[in-house]
Amino acid sequence: MSQSNEDRDEIIRQLVARVETLEKGTPSDRLTLGVMSGDLDYTIAAFIIAVGAAAFDMEVDMFFTFWATAALRDPKKRVKKGVLDTMFGLMLPRGSKKLPLSKMHMAGIGPGMIRHVMRNRGAAQLEDLMKEAADMGVRIHVCTMSMDIMGIKKEELIDYPNLSLVGVGTFIDMLSHSKQCWFM
Repeated sequence: MSQSNEDRDEIIRQLVARVETLEKGTPSDRLTLGVMSGDLDYTIAAFIIAVGAAAFDMEVDMFFTFWATAALRDPKKRVKKGVLDTMFGLMLPRGSKKLPLSKMHMAGIGPGMIRHVMRNRGAAQLEDLMKEAADMGVRIHVCTMSMDIMGIKKEELIDYPNLSLVGVGTFIDMLSHSKQCWFM
């Protein structure tokens, strides 16, 4: 049975439309990291992965929530807060240099020891990784609900060129457009 040229053209148009629809739904070359831990080692690992992925020309989004938001506090910025928010602020680390280790914290000397070992072995410090991530276009998104719960204000966050305050819906949207999603 032979098909007319018009029938073949119609089949081709339908196939092209189906392929275009499939391509629109395909995740982009993008990595989304959910950063939940407020520990130094987990935060370092998250930024190492982010910088590594960016070096491979991947788009990278980092979503900071709950305890991880403390890593983004600028120790030099002071913000007037209510009593409850002030209490939370006193209990949370003020910035990346005050983060505890997840293991072997050793009454507070563990973070200094790991930073010393990393420096001696030529590994980048967290703050250097954060700057490199910014230079490479890694985007940081901070959970507004977590900020509200923990009493963290936008004005006390680090100056980072690609930082935005978002809700969980934005995070879910990022996940749906990413080839890879990791949680740390």
